Amino acid sequence: MKERYWKYSLIVFILGLGYLLFRQAQPFMNGILGGFTLYLLLRNFTFWLQTKMKPALAVWLVTIGVTLFILIPLSLFSWALVSQVSKMHFDTEAIIRPAWHVIDFIKDRTGFDILSEKSLSFFVSQASSIGQSVMTGVSDLLVNLCVAIMLLFFMLYEGKPMEHYISTLLPFKAENKIEVLKKVQLMVRSNAIGIPLLAIIQGFISLGGYLICDAPNPFLSAMLTAFASVIPLVGTALVWVPITIYFLIVGSWVNALMMLGYGAIIVSQCDNLIRFLLQKKMADVHPLITIFGVVAGLPLFGFMGVIFGPLLVSLFLLFVDMFRKEFLLEDNQSATPD
Repeated sequence: MKERYWKYSLIVFILGLGYLLFRQAQPFMNGILGGFTLYLLLRNFTFWLQTKMKPALAVWLVTIGVTLFILIPLSLFSWALVSQVSKMHFDTEAIIRPAWHVIDFIKDRTGFDILSEKSLSFFVSQASSIGQSVMTGVSDLLVNLCVAIMLLFFMLYEGKPMEHYISTLLPFKAENKIEVLKKVQLMVRSNAIGIPLLAIIQGFISLGGYLICDAPNPFLSAMLTAFASVIPLVGTALVWVPITIYFLIVGSWVNALMMLGYGAIIVSQCDNLIRFLLQKKMADVHPLITIFGVVAGLPLFGFMGVIFGPLLVSLFLLFVDMFRKEFLLEDNQSATPD
């Protein structure tokens, strides 16, 4: 009786402290999951490299390489973005003249004056809040990158003992443990590789449409489309819809219709098609698992929910199948007469 009391008390303490730690770790969840993703991608290479040199040196080399691999593309993208923005040239008169017509039309039809003092103060306050959100997002990104790299280093350094410890905690048979660990590694690797690959493909596909429609700064727009493709649900529409609106404002109706059709039919549909094909090819995952996983994962994990949401759904289905094999099928077979 006393042993049972201490056992369940310890379980309550573990769950309670785990919940508190999870709550406190929420701001760094993207960094934690990012470090775990990088570990699964690099564990095999690091273990092989540790056989060729000192284990600590191998871990340091991999960590430094990953850091440079992350920082150099971010620096190049920032440089390209600043360079493209500095070269942007808009026909301000062609934009302002239709804009005045739109403002006058709205005022005549609805009585709402966009340029009133109240409206302008609202726009200024919204612009300020957007600016603060952007700065907060940039600082969070840098902090989470540091967390991911630091976590990656220690996970690689203690890789095999850590995996053995986690394996002993899993409440499954040996064969089921292997199946669970393989599923986790396969799902995370497929998403971590498939998402950047999808972004590159979408960038090239959208670039063709921007060149055909004579969009302003097509290469910058293509880069932004590539990054937007990783955002679920809205994705690439965050880029081609504003470009379509720009064409409407300047009165270029043909380009607006072409951009709308190209974005809605080709870019968006290719995004969905390529995403599903990659998941099916790399991890044999049903498209519905990806859709529902992303929807469920975003509120829980933020951006990393794109990777770990489908993993949760896949593990849920895997556990249901284990329960069916372990208990339901055995019970049915024992109850079936010969």
